[in-house]
Amino acid sequence: LGPAEGRAAVLLQPFVHQVGGHTSMLTYDEHTICKPLVSQELSFYESLPLAMRQFTPQYKGIVSVHLKKDSLGNLTLIASPSLGQPDSSAGGDPAVTLWHKCKWSHTQVTKTFKDSCPGKMLLRTDLQYHTDSLLEDANGNQPERKSYNPWGLHCHRQHLNRMSSKHNENKLHQFLLLENVVSKYSYPCILDLKMGTRQHGDDASEEKKARHIKKCEQSTSASLGVRVCGMQVYQADTGHFLCKDKYFGRKLSPEGFQQTLRQFLCNGNQLRTDLLEPIILRLKALLAVIRKQSSYRFYSSSLLIIYDGQEHKESADHHLPFPKTHGTNPSRVDVRMIDFAHTTFKGSKSNPNPTPYDGPDHGYIFGLENLIKILQSLSEGK
Repeated sequence: LGPAEGRAAVLLQPFVHQVGGHTSMLTYDEHTICKPLVSQELSFYESLPLAMRQFTPQYKGIVSVHLKKDSLGNLTLIASPSLGQPDSSAGGDPAVTLWHKCKWSHTQVTKTFKDSCPGKMLLRTDLQYHTDSLLEDANGNQPERKSYNPWGLHCHRQHLNRMSSKHNENKLHQFLLLENVVSKYSYPCILDLKMGTRQHGDDASEEKKARHIKKCEQSTSASLGVRVCGMQVYQADTGHFLCKDKYFGRKLSPEGFQQTLRQFLCNGNQLRTDLLEPIILRLKALLAVIRKQSSYRFYSSSLLIIYDGQEHKESADHHLPFPKTHGTNPSRVDVRMIDFAHTTFKGSKSNPNPTPYDGPDHGYIFGLENLIKILQSLSEGK
Protein backbone atom coordinates (compact mmCIF):
# COMPACT_ATOMS: atom_id res chain seq x y z
CA LEU A 1 0.00 0.00 0.00
CA GLY A 2 2.98 2.30 0.27
CA PRO A 3 2.90 5.64 2.09
CA ALA A 4 -0.86 5.69 2.54
CA GLU A 5 -0.82 2.46 4.50
CA GLY A 6 -2.74 2.55 7.74
CA ARG A 7 -4.30 5.89 6.94
CA ALA A 8 -7.91 5.06 6.34
CA ALA A 9 -10.09 7.53 4.53
CA VAL A 10 -12.25 9.66 6.75
CA LEU A 11 -16.01 9.80 6.67
CA LEU A 12 -17.03 13.43 7.08
CA GLN A 13 -19.86 14.12 9.50
CA PRO A 14 -21.91 17.32 9.68
CA PHE A 15 -20.43 19.71 12.25
CA VAL A 16 -23.20 19.90 14.84
CA HIS A 17 -22.15 23.22 16.36
CA GLN A 18 -22.45 25.27 13.19
CA VAL A 19 -24.70 28.21 14.05
CA GLY A 20 -24.37 30.43 10.96
CA GLY A 21 -23.03 30.72 7.45
CA HIS A 22 -24.28 28.85 4.41
CA THR A 23 -21.30 26.63 3.62
CA SER A 24 -21.52 23.13 5.03
CA MET A 25 -18.92 22.69 7.77
CA LEU A 26 -17.90 19.08 8.32
CA THR A 27 -16.13 17.27 11.13
CA TYR A 28 -12.85 15.67 10.05
CA ASP A 29 -11.73 14.58 13.51
CA GLU A 30 -12.29 15.75 17.07
CA HIS A 31 -10.07 18.82 16.72
CA THR A 32 -10.49 19.53 13.01
CA ILE A 33 -13.29 20.70 10.78
CA CYS A 34 -13.24 21.12 7.03
CA LYS A 35 -15.04 23.27 4.50
CA PRO A 36 -14.94 23.62 0.70
CA LEU A 37 -11.78 25.40 -0.43
CA VAL A 38 -12.09 28.95 -1.76
CA SER A 39 -8.80 30.28 -3.15
CA GLN A 40 -9.22 33.71 -1.54
CA GLU A 41 -9.64 32.13 1.89
CA LEU A 42 -6.63 29.86 1.34
CA SER A 43 -4.59 32.90 0.32
CA PHE A 44 -5.58 34.61 3.58
CA TYR A 45 -4.55 31.65 5.77
CA GLU A 46 -1.27 31.20 3.91
CA SER A 47 -0.17 34.79 4.52
CA LEU A 48 -1.85 35.34 7.89
CA PRO A 49 -0.18 38.14 9.90
CA LEU A 50 1.41 36.73 13.04
CA ALA A 51 -0.55 39.08 15.31
CA MET A 52 -3.84 37.68 14.01
CA ARG A 53 -3.07 34.01 14.62
CA GLN A 54 -4.48 33.95 18.14
CA PHE A 55 -7.78 35.26 16.74
CA THR A 56 -8.27 32.81 13.86
CA PRO A 57 -8.61 29.02 13.66
CA GLN A 58 -5.32 27.27 12.98
CA TYR A 59 -4.99 26.33 9.32
CA LYS A 60 -4.13 22.61 9.00
CA GLY A 61 -3.88 21.98 5.27
CA ILE A 62 -5.97 20.71 2.37
CA VAL A 63 -7.72 17.41 1.85
CA SER A 64 -9.39 15.79 -1.18
CA VAL A 65 -13.03 14.89 -0.74
CA HIS A 66 -15.37 12.91 -2.93
CA LEU A 67 -19.01 11.99 -2.89
CA LYS A 68 -19.91 8.34 -2.42
CA LYS A 69 -23.32 6.89 -3.20
CA ASP A 70 -24.36 3.45 -2.00
CA SER A 71 -26.89 1.12 -3.64
CA LEU A 72 -29.71 2.77 -1.71
CA GLY A 73 -28.77 6.20 -2.98
CA ASN A 74 -27.41 7.35 0.36
CA LEU A 75 -24.79 10.04 -0.06
CA THR A 76 -21.64 10.32 2.00
CA LEU A 77 -18.59 12.55 1.80
CA ILE A 78 -15.24 10.81 2.09
CA ALA A 79 -11.93 12.59 2.64
CA SER A 80 -8.71 10.96 1.48
CA PRO A 81 -5.84 12.00 3.71
CA SER A 82 -3.18 10.71 1.28
CA LEU A 83 -2.87 14.08 -0.38
CA GLY A 84 0.21 14.82 -2.43
CA GLN A 85 0.38 11.24 -3.71
CA PRO A 86 -0.82 10.23 -7.14
CA ASP A 87 -4.45 9.24 -7.06
CA SER A 88 -4.14 5.51 -7.53
CA SER A 89 -7.50 4.65 -5.98
CA ALA A 90 -9.17 5.18 -9.33
CA GLY A 91 -7.38 2.12 -10.70
CA GLY A 92 -8.88 -0.41 -8.31
CA ASP A 93 -6.09 0.08 -5.80
CA PRO A 94 -6.29 -2.07 -2.64
CA ALA A 95 -6.33 1.16 -0.62
CA VAL A 96 -10.00 1.40 -1.50
CA THR A 97 -10.70 -1.32 1.02
CA LEU A 98 -9.59 1.12 3.69
CA TRP A 99 -12.80 3.13 3.39
CA HIS A 100 -14.56 3.21 6.72
CA LYS A 101 -17.66 1.09 6.49
CA CYS A 102 -19.85 3.55 8.32
CA LYS A 103 -22.27 6.01 6.85
CA TRP A 104 -23.79 9.35 7.56
CA SER A 105 -26.39 8.88 4.92
CA HIS A 106 -28.41 11.39 3.05
CA THR A 107 -31.64 9.79 4.20
CA GLN A 108 -30.42 9.78 7.78
CA VAL A 109 -29.56 13.46 7.59
CA THR A 110 -32.95 14.19 6.09
CA LYS A 111 -34.72 12.08 8.67
CA THR A 112 -32.80 13.57 11.58
CA PHE A 113 -33.50 16.98 10.21
CA LYS A 114 -37.21 16.28 9.85
CA ASP A 115 -37.38 14.90 13.36
CA SER A 116 -35.64 17.95 14.70
CA CYS A 117 -37.88 20.45 12.97
CA PRO A 118 -41.16 19.29 11.51
CA GLY A 119 -41.86 21.83 8.80
CA LYS A 120 -39.19 24.06 7.33
CA MET A 121 -40.49 27.18 9.02
CA LEU A 122 -39.30 25.97 12.39
CA LEU A 123 -35.82 26.98 11.36
CA ARG A 124 -36.90 30.56 11.70
CA THR A 125 -38.45 30.31 15.12
CA ASP A 126 -37.43 30.34 18.67
CA LEU A 127 -37.97 26.68 19.33
CA GLN A 128 -35.39 24.54 20.97
CA TYR A 129 -34.39 21.57 18.91
CA HIS A 130 -34.08 17.98 19.97
CA THR A 131 -32.36 15.42 17.81
CA ASP A 132 -31.80 12.04 19.29
CA SER A 133 -30.20 10.23 16.43
CA LEU A 134 -27.64 12.85 15.60
CA LEU A 135 -24.53 11.51 17.22
CA GLU A 136 -23.55 7.92 17.70
CA ASP A 137 -20.14 6.52 18.40
CA ALA A 138 -18.67 3.64 16.42
CA ASN A 139 -20.65 1.09 18.44
CA GLY A 140 -23.91 2.86 17.82
CA ASN A 141 -24.10 4.09 21.41
CA GLN A 142 -25.55 7.49 21.95
CA PRO A 143 -23.61 9.79 24.20
CA GLU A 144 -25.29 11.96 26.78
CA ARG A 145 -28.36 13.35 25.09
CA LYS A 146 -28.12 16.99 24.13
CA SER A 147 -30.09 19.01 21.65
CA TYR A 148 -28.35 20.40 18.60
CA ASN A 149 -28.56 23.39 16.39
CA PRO A 150 -30.25 22.34 13.13
CA TRP A 151 -28.59 25.04 11.04
CA GLY A 152 -25.54 22.93 10.23
CA LEU A 153 -27.73 20.01 9.12
CA HIS A 154 -29.72 22.35 6.94
CA CYS A 155 -26.48 23.55 5.26
CA HIS A 156 -25.15 20.00 4.98
CA ARG A 157 -28.25 18.74 3.26
CA GLN A 158 -28.24 21.59 0.77
CA HIS A 159 -24.54 21.04 0.14
CA LEU A 160 -24.96 17.31 -0.54
CA ASN A 161 -27.84 18.05 -2.90
CA ARG A 162 -25.82 20.64 -4.80
CA MET A 163 -22.78 18.38 -5.05
CA SER A 164 -24.73 15.35 -6.20
CA SER A 165 -26.68 17.25 -8.84
CA LYS A 166 -23.60 19.01 -10.22
CA HIS A 167 -20.82 16.44 -10.09
CA ASN A 168 -20.32 12.74 -10.56
CA GLU A 169 -18.94 10.61 -7.76
CA ASN A 170 -15.36 10.41 -8.93
CA LYS A 171 -14.77 14.13 -8.91
CA LEU A 172 -12.33 15.18 -6.18
CA HIS A 173 -13.17 18.37 -4.32
CA GLN A 174 -10.59 20.28 -2.32
CA PHE A 175 -11.48 21.12 1.27
CA LEU A 176 -9.67 23.28 3.80
CA LEU A 177 -8.76 21.70 7.14
CA LEU A 178 -9.16 24.08 10.07
CA GLU A 179 -8.96 23.88 13.85
CA ASN A 180 -12.29 23.12 15.52
CA VAL A 181 -12.29 26.07 17.91
CA VAL A 182 -15.09 24.66 20.08
CA SER A 183 -13.66 21.17 20.60
CA LYS A 184 -12.53 21.89 24.17
CA TYR A 185 -16.00 22.92 25.37
CA SER A 186 -18.52 20.46 26.78
CA TYR A 187 -21.50 22.72 26.01
CA PRO A 188 -20.25 25.32 23.54
CA CYS A 189 -22.25 28.54 23.66
CA ILE A 190 -21.54 30.31 20.37
CA LEU A 191 -22.47 33.74 19.06
CA ASP A 192 -21.76 34.25 15.35
CA LEU A 193 -21.54 37.93 14.45
CA LYS A 194 -21.27 39.26 10.90
CA MET A 195 -18.81 42.13 11.22
CA GLY A 196 -18.49 45.41 9.33
CA THR A 197 -20.76 47.85 7.53
CA ARG A 198 -20.22 46.23 4.12
CA GLN A 199 -20.76 42.55 3.38
CA HIS A 200 -20.19 42.09 -0.35
CA GLY A 201 -16.79 41.10 -1.70
CA ASP A 202 -15.04 42.88 -4.57
CA ASP A 203 -16.06 40.00 -6.82
CA ALA A 204 -19.81 40.38 -6.18
CA SER A 205 -22.13 40.85 -9.16
CA GLU A 206 -24.19 44.05 -9.25
CA GLU A 207 -27.25 42.05 -8.21
CA LYS A 208 -25.47 40.44 -5.25
CA LYS A 209 -23.94 43.75 -4.26
CA ALA A 210 -27.39 45.40 -4.20
CA ARG A 211 -28.80 42.52 -2.16
CA HIS A 212 -26.04 42.76 0.46
CA ILE A 213 -26.26 46.54 0.68
CA LYS A 214 -30.01 46.24 1.32
CA LYS A 215 -29.46 43.59 4.03
CA CYS A 216 -26.95 45.88 5.73
CA GLU A 217 -29.24 48.92 5.54
CA GLN A 218 -32.18 46.99 6.96
CA SER A 219 -30.23 45.46 9.85
CA THR A 220 -27.84 46.52 12.58
CA SER A 221 -24.93 46.15 10.12
CA ALA A 222 -25.46 49.76 9.01
CA SER A 223 -26.16 51.30 12.43
CA LEU A 224 -23.74 49.24 14.55
CA GLY A 225 -21.34 47.62 12.09
CA VAL A 226 -22.30 44.20 13.45
CA ARG A 227 -25.30 41.86 13.24
CA VAL A 228 -26.26 38.51 14.72
CA CYS A 229 -25.78 35.70 12.24
CA GLY A 230 -26.51 32.73 14.51
CA MET A 231 -26.36 31.67 18.13
CA GLN A 232 -26.66 28.70 20.44
CA VAL A 233 -26.80 29.06 24.20
CA TYR A 234 -26.92 26.16 26.60
CA GLN A 235 -29.82 26.55 29.02
CA ALA A 236 -28.82 24.98 32.31
CA ASP A 237 -32.43 24.92 33.52
CA THR A 238 -33.75 22.83 30.59
CA GLY A 239 -30.58 21.02 29.49
CA HIS A 240 -31.05 22.17 25.89
CA PHE A 241 -29.50 24.69 23.56
CA LEU A 242 -31.53 27.75 22.67
CA CYS A 243 -30.87 28.45 18.97
CA LYS A 244 -31.28 31.56 16.84
CA ASP A 245 -30.49 31.83 13.15
CA LYS A 246 -29.55 34.59 10.71
CA TYR A 247 -33.19 35.42 9.88
CA PHE A 248 -33.73 36.29 13.52
CA GLY A 249 -30.54 38.37 13.54
CA ARG A 250 -31.45 40.38 10.45
CA LYS A 251 -34.67 41.67 12.03
CA LEU A 252 -33.09 43.02 15.21
CA SER A 253 -33.07 46.71 16.08
CA PRO A 254 -30.03 48.10 17.97
CA GLU A 255 -32.00 47.55 21.22
CA GLY A 256 -32.88 44.03 20.11
CA PHE A 257 -29.22 43.41 19.35
CA GLN A 258 -28.31 44.45 22.90
CA GLN A 259 -31.05 42.19 24.30
CA THR A 260 -29.70 39.26 22.26
CA LEU A 261 -26.18 39.82 23.62
CA ARG A 262 -27.73 39.68 27.07
CA GLN A 263 -29.56 36.49 26.17
CA PHE A 264 -26.33 34.96 24.87
CA LEU A 265 -24.82 35.44 28.34
CA CYS A 266 -27.85 34.09 30.13
CA ASN A 267 -27.87 30.39 30.99
CA GLY A 268 -31.55 30.16 31.86
CA ASN A 269 -30.90 30.84 35.52
CA GLN A 270 -28.74 33.94 35.61
CA LEU A 271 -26.68 36.41 33.63
CA ARG A 272 -23.06 35.22 33.43
CA THR A 273 -21.56 38.55 34.44
CA ASP A 274 -18.24 36.77 35.10
CA LEU A 275 -17.83 36.43 31.32
CA LEU A 276 -18.17 40.11 30.48
CA GLU A 277 -14.69 41.25 31.52
CA PRO A 278 -12.76 38.45 29.76
CA ILE A 279 -14.82 38.89 26.56
CA ILE A 280 -14.29 42.68 26.58
CA LEU A 281 -10.53 42.26 27.15
CA ARG A 282 -10.23 39.84 24.28
CA LEU A 283 -12.26 42.07 21.95
CA LYS A 284 -10.04 45.03 22.87
CA ALA A 285 -6.95 42.96 22.08
CA LEU A 286 -8.46 42.04 18.69
CA LEU A 287 -9.33 45.70 18.05
CA ALA A 288 -5.70 46.71 18.64
CA VAL A 289 -4.58 44.07 16.09
CA ILE A 290 -7.16 45.05 13.42
CA ARG A 291 -6.20 48.74 13.70
CA LYS A 292 -2.66 47.80 12.66
CA GLN A 293 -3.62 45.72 9.59
CA SER A 294 -3.29 47.98 6.59
CA SER A 295 -5.06 47.04 3.31
CA TYR A 296 -7.11 44.20 4.89
CA ARG A 297 -10.87 44.23 4.28
CA PHE A 298 -12.75 41.43 6.02
CA TYR A 299 -15.92 41.58 3.93
CA SER A 300 -18.56 39.07 5.01
CA SER A 301 -16.35 37.48 7.66
CA SER A 302 -17.74 36.50 11.06
CA LEU A 303 -16.60 36.83 14.62
CA LEU A 304 -17.34 34.00 17.04
CA ILE A 305 -17.67 34.57 20.77
CA ILE A 306 -17.52 31.25 22.62
CA TYR A 307 -17.79 30.04 26.20
CA ASP A 308 -18.74 26.83 27.96
CA GLY A 309 -22.38 26.62 29.02
CA GLN A 310 -21.53 24.19 31.75
CA GLU A 311 -20.03 26.00 34.68
CA HIS A 312 -17.60 23.87 36.60
CA LYS A 313 -18.05 25.12 40.11
CA GLU A 314 -15.08 23.09 41.39
CA SER A 315 -12.71 24.33 38.72
CA ALA A 316 -13.83 27.88 39.29
CA ASP A 317 -12.82 27.48 42.93
CA HIS A 318 -9.40 26.13 41.97
CA HIS A 319 -8.60 29.48 40.45
CA LEU A 320 -9.24 31.40 43.67
CA PRO A 321 -5.67 31.22 45.03
CA PHE A 322 -4.30 32.70 41.80
CA PRO A 323 -4.62 36.34 40.94
CA LYS A 324 -6.56 36.90 37.70
CA THR A 325 -3.40 38.11 35.99
CA HIS A 326 -1.89 34.63 36.34
CA GLY A 327 -2.53 34.14 32.63
CA THR A 328 -5.32 31.66 33.28
CA ASN A 329 -8.68 32.16 31.67
CA PRO A 330 -11.01 30.72 34.31
CA SER A 331 -14.12 31.38 32.24
CA ARG A 332 -12.48 29.94 29.11
CA VAL A 333 -13.85 32.60 26.84
CA ASP A 334 -12.71 32.67 23.24
CA VAL A 335 -13.05 35.16 20.40
CA ARG A 336 -12.21 34.04 16.83
CA MET A 337 -12.53 35.50 13.34
CA ILE A 338 -13.75 33.03 10.71
CA ASP A 339 -14.84 32.96 7.04
CA PHE A 340 -12.34 34.74 4.82
CA ALA A 341 -13.67 33.83 1.37
CA HIS A 342 -14.19 37.53 0.56
CA THR A 343 -11.26 38.93 2.54
CA THR A 344 -8.91 41.02 0.47
CA PHE A 345 -5.46 42.45 1.23
CA LYS A 346 -2.44 43.82 -0.58
CA GLY A 347 -0.50 40.99 -2.20
CA SER A 348 -3.38 38.50 -2.12
CA LYS A 349 -2.87 36.11 -5.04
CA SER A 350 -6.57 35.68 -5.69
CA ASN A 351 -7.66 39.24 -5.16
CA PRO A 352 -10.29 40.19 -7.77
CA ASN A 353 -9.59 43.87 -7.05
CA PRO A 354 -6.03 44.71 -8.14
CA THR A 355 -6.02 48.11 -6.39
CA PRO A 356 -5.31 47.45 -2.71
CA TYR A 357 -7.21 49.33 -0.04
CA ASP A 358 -5.42 51.75 2.20
CA GLY A 359 -5.33 51.73 5.99
CA PRO A 360 -7.31 49.45 8.33
CA ASP A 361 -10.88 48.13 7.87
CA HIS A 362 -12.90 50.96 9.39
CA GLY A 363 -16.24 49.18 9.02
CA TYR A 364 -14.90 46.25 11.04
CA ILE A 365 -13.39 48.59 13.65
CA PHE A 366 -16.73 50.44 13.94
CA GLY A 367 -18.48 47.12 14.65
CA LEU A 368 -15.91 46.03 17.24
CA GLU A 369 -16.07 49.37 19.05
CA ASN A 370 -19.88 49.21 19.25
CA LEU A 371 -19.78 45.60 20.43
CA ILE A 372 -17.35 46.55 23.21
CA LYS A 373 -19.53 49.56 24.21
CA ILE A 374 -22.67 47.40 24.44
CA LEU A 375 -20.91 44.74 26.54
CA GLN A 376 -19.50 47.45 28.80
CA SER A 377 -22.97 48.87 29.36
CA LEU A 378 -24.19 45.34 30.21
CA SER A 379 -21.39 44.98 32.75
CA GLU A 380 -22.42 48.30 34.30
CA GLY A 381 -25.84 46.75 34.79
CA LYS A 382 -27.66 48.80 32.14
